[in-house]
Amino acid sequence: MAADPIGEPARSVTDPLALLRDQLDHYRDALERKLDGMSLEDLTSSRVPSGWTPLGLLVHLTYVERRWLVWGFLGEPVVDPWGDSDPADDGWAVGPGTYEELLAAFREQVATSRSIVAEADLLDVAATGGRFESDPPNLAWILVHLLQEYARHLGHLDIVRELVDGTTGE
Repeated sequence: MAADPIGEPARSVTDPLALLRDQLDHYRDALERKLDGMSLEDLTSSRVPSGWTPLGLLVHLTYVERRWLVWGFLGEPVVDPWGDSDPADDGWAVGPGTYEELLAAFREQVATSRSIVAEADLLDVAATGGRFESDPPNLAWILVHLLQEYARHLGHLDIVRELVDGTTGE
């Protein structure tokens, strides 16, 4: 882990790829910290009008990693790339599994994502045939998109966690 577990990620100004990786790892770690200590009821209950749950967010971010790096950047086929979507209410589906199993699936996907990024350069262009049929972005664009996705959702989770037990963000 490149990030201080409760502070800022490592600062690298000489290696932009390391900077993006460190920032992304910081957000991944923050997700786990924010979920840690929540009861099963709080993980599976919604506190917001849209109906998403903290456990649904964990599943969503697992799929986000898979969609953008495996299906997107590598162009590899994935089973049900939108499996986190719940068409019944336009929210996030949790699917089967305990919190521990879903957290393990997230960690496994993150390990896969880290491996993909470790083998690439920022200016490498994503393959076509997966998520992108034409005009694929480069890895830098994908990593910045992942960072904004995590930042936005962790802000949502900050509010939910504060409503649950008063725990506030960084």
